[in-house]
Amino acid sequence: MVRQHARKQIWNYKTWEKKSANCRKLQELLSAAQHHSMLIILQGMDTSGKDGTIRHVFSRVNPQGCYVYSFKEPTGEELAHDFLWRVHKNTPGKGSLSIFNRSHYEDVLVARVQKLVPESVWRARYKEINDFEKLLANSNTLILKFFLHISYDEQAQRLLAREQDKDKAWKLSASDWETRKYWNDYQHAYEDALSKCSAGEAPWHIVPANHKWYRNLAVSRVIVDTMRAYKDEWQAELEERGKRELAKLNHIRT
Repeated sequence: MVRQHARKQIWNYKTWEKKSANCRKLQELLSAAQHHSMLIILQGMDTSGKDGTIRHVFSRVNPQGCYVYSFKEPTGEELAHDFLWRVHKNTPGKGSLSIFNRSHYEDVLVARVQKLVPESVWRARYKEINDFEKLLANSNTLILKFFLHISYDEQAQRLLAREQDKDKAWKLSASDWETRKYWNDYQHAYEDALSKCSAGEAPWHIVPANHKWYRNLAVSRVIVDTMRAYKDEWQAELEERGKRELAKLNHIRT
């Protein structure tokens, strides 16, 4: 049994290593070709592993073309604008990859459950989000949205583990336990967000996240498979660009 578990762990690590290497190579093509940008959105309940996913899945990519944005409670300046303002200005430019740790979806999750805005306001935001993401997609932004799904019991275990781990004590927050009281309300809010905002150009991927190794592997696979579909297009552009530059160089030398 121990030997079987060890083999499984080795297989998981090797598979993740391969996906990680592929992600790095494909990101280099994305960056060089300048045809597309990529936006990765991570959502999930507290302790679902958004930080861990970023730390593991993107550990091998080139940091020059990768940006991470965490969306906390809105500042006064952000509240003075429309709810998409703080998000839109951080979307990736051509050749770049941006990761949102939480996102504009907080405005149909937290804002809804905590009753921060009237129902008429958060209900209208589903269409506004779809229009926003369609705008990005029409500008060649590849959008991948991941809902990291953990169980109620798993969340409790992770919160309790933080209390016992001195290295993670800084993550402790009484509000995490307070939020658990609204677990069912958040599940209903997520169900609506996932069903109402999952267009073809911006689909949701529901990732079982109770097991961290599987979470990381599943997210990596979707990212690699998505970029691989554009690999030939990016390579063709780079080859054509190389030919043009060589022709200019030959012209200078003659």
